[in-house]
Amino acid sequence: MSFDTRLCAVLALAATVGACTPTDATFGNAVRTTMAAQVVDPDPRYDNPVPTTDGAKSAGAVDRYRADRVKQPDTISTTDGQSGSPK
Repeated sequence: MSFDTRLCAVLALAATVGACTPTDATFGNAVRTTMAAQVVDPDPRYDNPVPTTDGAKSAGAVDRYRADRVKQPDTISTTDGQSGSPK
């Protein structure tokens, strides 16, 4: 028996044995669970209604922006007077 014949026989045996290996019934459950956790709810329920958009209001904002008459946002104040990192 030559080297090539033995090599072919070993490769054929490995392919046959490799095809017969049993698989785990729970294989892939972690991936499916993670994917399901990341799927967005197609029909969400909110406590507060989502504000609607208005084309005329948006167009007015764009016109003000182009004319350099942008409305300044309200100031934000906090109750914490400290600054810097905690010690």
